[in-house]
This record gives sequence, structure tokens and C-alpha cells, in this order.
Amino acid sequence: MTRVVRAAERVLRETAGWLLLVGGLAAIPLPGPGLLITFAGLMLLSRQYAWAERRVGWVRLRALEGAARSVATWPRLTVSIGGAALVLSAGIIWIASPPAPLWWPLTETWWLPGGVVVGVTQLASTAVALALLGYSYRRFRGAPGRLTAVAQASSVEPRRRGHDE
Repeated sequence: MTRVVRAAERVLRETAGWLLLVGGLAAIPLPGPGLLITFAGLMLLSRQYAWAERRVGWVRLRALEGAARSVATWPRLTVSIGGAALVLSAGIIWIASPPAPLWWPLTETWWLPGGVVVGVTQLASTAVALALLGYSYRRFRGAPGRLTAVAQASSVEPRRRGHDE
């Protein structure tokens, strides 16, 4: 490869990494796969920066801990599926775009802002959430030792409830 192509790849990879990292960090408190996006950004940046490489294992383990917790018990699994169903319902409502109800205190333009685009992203978020729940269920449900094995492979200690929180 020529130097120009390598330099262009590096700039694109680094730009994508920073966008994913910042977007993922912003998405952590919001519904959606914030840790997953953060992990993807760190993976891209870890090819260039040592600090990112050191954090990849930690973020990966925290994401897998969240995945394992989401399917650890039937009530948690039910709440996770219920949350996905709520997001799906909201997406359908956004796409259908019904008129503002009589109780809505603001103007009609502030009712369901974003329209179909927001609805489609909510449907996509539901698909991602259900896919991740399926993955978590297959990988962790009924196998509590798997998370410990992942932690040992990444040489990061799993969090113990009550110690680090």
C-alpha cells in the first residue's frame, strides 16, 4: 500500500473511532447499546493509542456483565423484553404519527418530533436490543461460570456487587 492510502485509512479509522467513542459515551445513560458503541470506538482507537488498548478489556467485560445480568433471572429477562416492547410500540406510534391529543399542552409541531425517522430508529433499536438479548440468553443463561471465564481471559476482575458500585 502506498503511504497516502495508509494515511487515509488511519485518518478514517481514527475519525470513526472518536465518533463512536463520543457517541457511545453519550448513549450510555440513554436507551440503546451505549457500551457496545463505546467498545467499537475503543477497538478502532486501540490500534493507534495505548490508552484505548488498556480500556478495551475493561469495557468489554462491563458490557458482558450487563448482558449476563439482563438474563440472570426471569424477572430481569421479562423487564428487558418489556423495555424492548415499549420501544417498539413507541416506534410504531411515531411512524403512524397520530394527531396530538387534546391534553397535549404545546403546539402540534412539538407532538412526536422527528416523525418517521425517529420511528425507524426506534424499530432498529428494538431489533438490536432483541438480538443482544438473544445472544445474552444463549451465552449466559444457566451458565454463571462463563462470565468468570471471560474475565480471566481478558485479565480483568469482574465487579463484585457492593464493592465497586
